[in-house]
Amino acid sequence: MKKFKWKTVTPYLFILPWIIGFLVFTLGPLIFSLCISFFDWPVVGERTFVGLGNYIEMFTQDKQVIKSLTISIKYAAIFVPLNICIALFLAMLISQPLKGIKVYRTIFYIPAVVSGVATSVIWSWVLNSDYGVLNYLLSLIGIEGPKWLVDPAWAILAVVIVSAFGVGTMMLVFYTNIKGISAELYEAAALDGAGPVRQFFSITLPIITPTLLFNLITSIISSFQQVTLVMLLTGGGPMKSTYFYGLMTYNNAFRHHKLGYASANAWVMFIIILCLTALVFKSSSMWVFYENEMNSGSKKKKKRRKK
Repeated sequence: MKKFKWKTVTPYLFILPWIIGFLVFTLGPLIFSLCISFFDWPVVGERTFVGLGNYIEMFTQDKQVIKSLTISIKYAAIFVPLNICIALFLAMLISQPLKGIKVYRTIFYIPAVVSGVATSVIWSWVLNSDYGVLNYLLSLIGIEGPKWLVDPAWAILAVVIVSAFGVGTMMLVFYTNIKGISAELYEAAALDGAGPVRQFFSITLPIITPTLLFNLITSIISSFQQVTLVMLLTGGGPMKSTYFYGLMTYNNAFRHHKLGYASANAWVMFIIILCLTALVFKSSSMWVFYENEMNSGSKKKKKRRKK
């Protein structure tokens, strides 16, 4: 009985540190933020229960909420597809059997491990309108570079470019899935006369759709939570053209010291991300193909042919 009890308890002892960390650093703060979102909760001073007052204020009095939310949606609409396309393109490149390809894999992945602060410092120099490297390279081919970080029309695009710089993690996720595809499928397609483009759309893309779904959801979440890069690159400017919803939430909490109001901002963001994720999952049945579904589909076709 003692051996049986130890065998039952041992797995939970191994995961106990993670459970404690989850309760203390994730679930605990999550519940606490929900509680204080119903209070007027300054950093110093008396706390007052206001019920849904913070949520009502967001959509009736604070005009910046809708503006920041619109900017975040605009950023996500550009960043998410661009990020996925670049990651998939690089994953296809590093999956080719070329000499020295391991070096290129490392080079493409290195930006993903660089801190957001270092990335912001590097790109603030690259995108500088007066002495930046990018505008200098454009001038060599006769193009006058825009004022990336000080022009409202270009600032959000500059943030998108910098964000896409850290695409290495998503690239590796795609690469792992692509390398797991059987070479026999490509050989059979080549014998049928299918070229590289046809093989990509008929074999590679359908098989990696579950991974595409995962990367799509994580990109949506990260795009709405973007704070570090925009804070250090533009500070929300110029003229609040890059004042993202996440940055607004941060400023309400740590600059204006309105912790209750900032918690309400964060929970609205959580609900928006939850709804978008639910929509993506709902639509996934139309474009995501799992291996067991593909196998069952091929078996049905074989049965029909026999009949």
